[in-house]
Amino acid sequence: MEGIEKVCQFLDEAHTYYLATVEGDQPRCRPFGTSLLYGGKLYIQTGKVKAVSKQIAANPKVEICAFNGGKWLRVAGELVNDDSRDVKVAMLEKLPMLKKMYSADDDNTQVLYFKNATATFYSFTEKPEVFKF
Repeated sequence: MEGIEKVCQFLDEAHTYYLATVEGDQPRCRPFGTSLLYGGKLYIQTGKVKAVSKQIAANPKVEICAFNGGKWLRVAGELVNDDSRDVKVAMLEKLPMLKKMYSADDDNTQVLYFKNATATFYSFTEKPEVFKF
């Protein structure tokens, strides 16, 4: 399994990860559950009206962290906005509960992919495993 596929599988199995951004000099962290492997890229989704979207626009360097089964994953990198309708549709198809709030054709749905990312898997019993994508 390729590194990015392993990352996506871990995020799917964990169900929730925490996205950290900055607002000025204040760190901000919140739970997320959206992830998608599409076109060889790791995507997340949010709404353009949310503070998190504005924080990412001001500083696209973010980090996510997820924990599952005694292991945890940290992914650090930059998020890049992708206004492609196809990827929005794919995200909404993967996570149909989002369709109550978002549409591939609204002006709010935002999908972003990681670039220059470093994903590190950790545990208390194994050496860290690092992937770059």
